[in-house]
Amino acid sequence: MKRLKSMLPAISVFCLALLIRVIYNNTVAHNYYPLHDSAAYRMLGLHLLNEHCFCWQPYISTVYRAPLWPFIIAGISIVFGPNDYFARVFLSLIGSGTCVLIYLFARDLFGWRIGVLAGVVAAIYPQLYIYDGWLYTESLFTFLLLAVCYVLYRLQGAPQGNRGLWIICGVLLGLLSLTRPNGITVIGLFIVWAIIMVWQKLLSRRPAAKGALATTLIALVLIAPWTVRNYLVSHTFIPVANGDGTVLLGAYNDQILTTPAYAGAWINPLRSRPDVTKPFPIYTCTPPCEVVREAVYRDAALQWMRDHISVMPHLLLLHFGNMWEPDTHEADLPTDRFPNQRSTQLVLKMMKTFPIVIFILAAIGFTVTLWRWRELLFIYFMIILTITQGIIFYGSPRFRAPIEPMLILLAAGAIWWLTHKEKGTLRWIIDWIRQKNQTETSILDQPEASPVK
Repeated sequence: MKRLKSMLPAISVFCLALLIRVIYNNTVAHNYYPLHDSAAYRMLGLHLLNEHCFCWQPYISTVYRAPLWPFIIAGISIVFGPNDYFARVFLSLIGSGTCVLIYLFARDLFGWRIGVLAGVVAAIYPQLYIYDGWLYTESLFTFLLLAVCYVLYRLQGAPQGNRGLWIICGVLLGLLSLTRPNGITVIGLFIVWAIIMVWQKLLSRRPAAKGALATTLIALVLIAPWTVRNYLVSHTFIPVANGDGTVLLGAYNDQILTTPAYAGAWINPLRSRPDVTKPFPIYTCTPPCEVVREAVYRDAALQWMRDHISVMPHLLLLHFGNMWEPDTHEADLPTDRFPNQRSTQLVLKMMKTFPIVIFILAAIGFTVTLWRWRELLFIYFMIILTITQGIIFYGSPRFRAPIEPMLILLAAGAIWWLTHKEKGTLRWIIDWIRQKNQTETSILDQPEASPVK
């Protein structure tokens, strides 16, 4: 009974988050059906199910997408059929799990009251639940990344021989990399984190070395079968997926500079650079063709950068600014596809206001909790990595999705600093200054000793 009572806050946060996400999927996203990338993921999943092939078109393999989300869609379709609604319910469960992780993380850092508050905020925060209503990878990637951060935080306070946490971390890193190719970068940052933790003596050298090695090997073992598959179908070493050329070419072209609505964003290369894309079919391109295509696209984008070097600082600044736009707009997002619904209009208003409050509080929270940097180091790594990727590729609020939970955590740190009386908080600092002034005043008020006669 006592254990159940301790779990009630987490259960409550999960139920509230799930309720909001189910309501969203049955109101704003009620008429949703997959388009663009959503349709591509669904197509891959259904071809896995029907032709046992990771293919755009029947029996035409691809190395353009990471495999985990299409495989999950295929698994859901086996049980519930091909209706995309059940995939969105799965994402709602994943998103609710993210809210529980935020509660647990904030609870461990700042106490259970702040933890509950952070969990409730996460449950109603629109920039988290809007991604649970379409078939992109944002929800899954965000959950896995936050889970990695939380496990690493727990490792700092765990017994040095806790093999379970190292194993869990390895599995999470492997799944993260199979969700998006840039997940492999997180493995490298994990190794850097482990070295710094040993240097700061928060982890013992020998157990940490064994744990970090085991974690890395587990992640690589999970990725390896897909890397082998990619090599067999493309004759090229591709760890997870190969699509950076398309991303770069869509972000670096003349139309990005001349089309106001797309300034610093991304325009499909088929429309923005037909001179480069014309020789390459999209859905009938075999894996070797995809490798050549991405290399050609990448070279064309790099050449454009060299030819427009004078505007690059301005364009990169646009990338950064676009990433911090409060509201997210994407062609396939239900809030953009069905804007006239009353439910959609409410969500759009929330999207324009809630993030601004979180940004302000997160900035304060970052400043006032910086002295606890060892506990938050991996979160800092992820925020820096995400911002860097947004600047390099292109600016979009969607790219902010993986760090939205981390911004809520930092915002919770600001509220903790303002309301609590623990060491390092505002009230603690005020009391310390007051006591110091009283001590100095009492010393000054003491009568001087009489001279000896």
